[in-house]
Amino acid sequence: MTYTVRKFDAVVVGAGGAGLRAALQLSESGLKTAVLTKVFPTRSHTVAAQGGVAASLGNSEEDNWHWHMYDTIKGGDWMCDQDSVEFMCRNANAAVVELEHYGMPFDRIDNGKIYQRPFGGHMSNFGEKPVRRSCAAADRTGHAMLHALYQRNVKVNTQFFVEWQALDLIRDTDGEVLGVVAMDMETSEVVAFHAKATIFATGGAGRVYYSSTNAFINTGDGLGMAARAGIPLEDMEFWQFHPTGVAGAGVLITEGVRGEGGILRNADGERFMERYAPNAKDLASRDVVSRSMLTEINEGRGAGPYKDYVYLDLTHLDPQVILKRLPSIHEIGIQFAGVDCLKEYLPVVPTAHYQMGGIPTNRYGQVVVPQGNDLSVPVPGFYAAGECACASVHGANRLGTNSLLDLLVFGKSSGEAAVASIRENVKAHKPLPVDVIEKSLARLDRLNTQKGGANVHETRLLMQRTLQKHAGVFRFSNLLKEGVTKILEVAETVAHTEIQDKSKVFNTARIEALELDNLIEVAKATMISAEARKESRGAHMRDDAEDSPEHPNGRNDEEWLKHTLWHREGNRLEYKPVQMKPLSVDSIELKKRTY
Repeated sequence: MTYTVRKFDAVVVGAGGAGLRAALQLSESGLKTAVLTKVFPTRSHTVAAQGGVAASLGNSEEDNWHWHMYDTIKGGDWMCDQDSVEFMCRNANAAVVELEHYGMPFDRIDNGKIYQRPFGGHMSNFGEKPVRRSCAAADRTGHAMLHALYQRNVKVNTQFFVEWQALDLIRDTDGEVLGVVAMDMETSEVVAFHAKATIFATGGAGRVYYSSTNAFINTGDGLGMAARAGIPLEDMEFWQFHPTGVAGAGVLITEGVRGEGGILRNADGERFMERYAPNAKDLASRDVVSRSMLTEINEGRGAGPYKDYVYLDLTHLDPQVILKRLPSIHEIGIQFAGVDCLKEYLPVVPTAHYQMGGIPTNRYGQVVVPQGNDLSVPVPGFYAAGECACASVHGANRLGTNSLLDLLVFGKSSGEAAVASIRENVKAHKPLPVDVIEKSLARLDRLNTQKGGANVHETRLLMQRTLQKHAGVFRFSNLLKEGVTKILEVAETVAHTEIQDKSKVFNTARIEALELDNLIEVAKATMISAEARKESRGAHMRDDAEDSPEHPNGRNDEEWLKHTLWHREGNRLEYKPVQMKPLSVDSIELKKRTY
């Protein structure tokens, strides 16, 4: 197989919120920038974000970034790096105002300021009561954000390569990243995008689970490419299950529904969250709500013929509020549950939603790896932002609406860091390592020539069901051990998948096989990291981690207040300490996490 080379100052892989914000920073600085994306930018998965973007604007009531920082660290069960959290929360207001100036149509309150709604885990005065912090455009906030950022990129002539599949990271023997190898879906042409800076904004890998709120494009492509290039993946044991996916469909019902006053009820009509989170109730953090829902179901108070879901009640709300603030949710209920939420309860169940872990980065978006005694050495030329990255602002459990804030703040900071690096180093492009590109071509050649191999669809289902059963909302020590064995067996099968269609034009079978190559790396990292963490923390709730005064909620800070780093080579694990020191304020001290 042959390939061509195209040179750019910078290449961004992914055109969701983080990718568009990074590309905007690069293009506005006058750099020749390419953005590779599997789908048209405004169809990226950021479009599915409904409820809002967090910022302590205080438009409806008093708020400040210190409270936001505290809530984020508490929500992440103290697994967050506090310097990164402070950076994000202090830059939140400016990021949202900047987006407003780009033309994003936020909802407004009577005085003309941006409308804000309460969200789970966001509290006033260090946990006193829920606060309005989520800046919303009805329940289509991500959709509005993507359009605003895409239009701005068009204005500054960012060059988009739409319907391209990135294959592998190009990293030379010095460890420097020099771009990516990618394939045009339309023609199967292979191109080496040669760049001085490479930014991954490839999104999450939610399709590693059988039941997921994620789109089918969320296949962990950036994580798979990074792992194959020798970059470890951080904290992959922490997966957030969103409390309210439509039962049987997995489609997301935004937390904004509960922010507007929606109530969770069991089959008896009881508002059960008062039992588990007497202060925050239905607006407790997502891991707490998800576990509470499953406890109700497991104890026989679930609804439906199989008693396998609970209800989300909006019937007491003003119909005009729902139709104005939550129009998409009204439509989703009708289309996917056959329920008019103005008159009936919505059937909901926790569903895999968001990865807290990812490619290790610092607050500047620089990808960092262990090197000798230093566990966070920047990889030259390589940056990451958004859900594929782990700046460790979400810790063991992300607060709702912090994800869109993450995209904006770290999309911008990664772009700024890349611009600074390129301007400091004005030398020509380094030579490309041909052997790395040939490995990508060999992967494609194997798919084109493999005979008698495994079926891609069946293998992917086996992987998804293994993760769903062995690394779900509740985790059991025996299932975790069994899951490691099973997922390694699936990985052996993935190495020998076969596609029947060998054509070149829009061959979706080939794309799905390549996506599975990435998903299996995420699956291995998740299962192995989860089995090794012998405590409960945030979204990682083990049956053998006992609650005690020394270890509240089963959390063992003496042994496990550290980040997991999974290395693909040998499935090796190593650890690095959580950064407990913020930039300019006192650290948020450890304590029991309650709502």
